[in-house]
Amino acid sequence: MAEAQSNNDLQGALLHFAVQELVRHQREEFPPLWTRESWAKFLIWLALQCGAGVQQQELEAFAHALGPVLTGRLRRLFFERELSDLDLKVMADPAEAQVLVMPLGPARPLAKADVRAALEQVQLTELVVVDPGSWQQLDALVAIPWRAAPEA
Repeated sequence: MAEAQSNNDLQGALLHFAVQELVRHQREEFPPLWTRESWAKFLIWLALQCGAGVQQQELEAFAHALGPVLTGRLRRLFFERELSDLDLKVMADPAEAQVLVMPLGPARPLAKADVRAALEQVQLTELVVVDPGSWQQLDALVAIPWRAAPEA
């Protein structure tokens, strides 16, 4: 019984890893980045790669089959970037009111220059308010408003 559970755990971990890598390697291929349109293009591509048809009902059936938990995980991965060179994570889901920048490691206050560098590196400077006076500095998190409310 323990070996079967261990096999299931390993298979689950492998599947989780594979899905994460798939999203990370493909998410830049669907411009315009950081938009609802980009997310929709990715989901359509994913559906087609999995054998779903191109008709609307087939694409909707695929989306339904993913379910809300897996869809949420995919979306979170799609709209986040880990910047190891800056030791920062950027979360920029257009369904949220603000872009979040936080440390990858231990909680610490973030330097404005580092936050700005992160925004530039992930190509968000045209989409967010870059004036640090508009940013909300929390303990180890900076919340940055979108320039215009993006479509979710």
